[in-house]
Amino acid sequence: MYSEATMNDRPSVADEAWIATALLHREHPDRTDFAMKEIVRRAEQIAAPGPLRPGVKHHISYHAVAQTKPNPGRHCLLFATARGRRRLFRPGDSRHPDRRGKEVPRRDHLPPAYRSLIDWYRTVYAAKGGCTPPDPILALRGLGRALWADEEADAYVSRLREGWS
Repeated sequence: MYSEATMNDRPSVADEAWIATALLHREHPDRTDFAMKEIVRRAEQIAAPGPLRPGVKHHISYHAVAQTKPNPGRHCLLFATARGRRRLFRPGDSRHPDRRGKEVPRRDHLPPAYRSLIDWYRTVYAAKGGCTPPDPILALRGLGRALWADEEADAYVSRLREGWS
């Protein structure tokens, strides 16, 4: 897909991983995620007739995945839904606390043929909101509030500790 004239203007490998994933989402709107191998195959189609740069696979599997510890990349371009499965990151998805990199490529860093993906992402894909399942620990918030509803917290704890010696 990259002509001789644009080979020097190719997007970063991270952006290529995002483009391939975004194209799959746009081509298959009924699917929520994709196997990493599917994303790699789509990236290979984009890179043809040239070879896929090795870094693209690394970004799909690790470097651009929001939940993983940064090493070294901090991008949040992809989201791991299960082992070996990825989708695009959405605002509101969980991420590793040290990941504060880009969530979407810069429009001017993409080849003109793929710039419309940014508009699609913002108006269609990201508008659906994050699909991260709730954290099971945080889901416990408020559980048992009826147990101490009529008692101050300090008094409740003091009552529980009576008889400790």
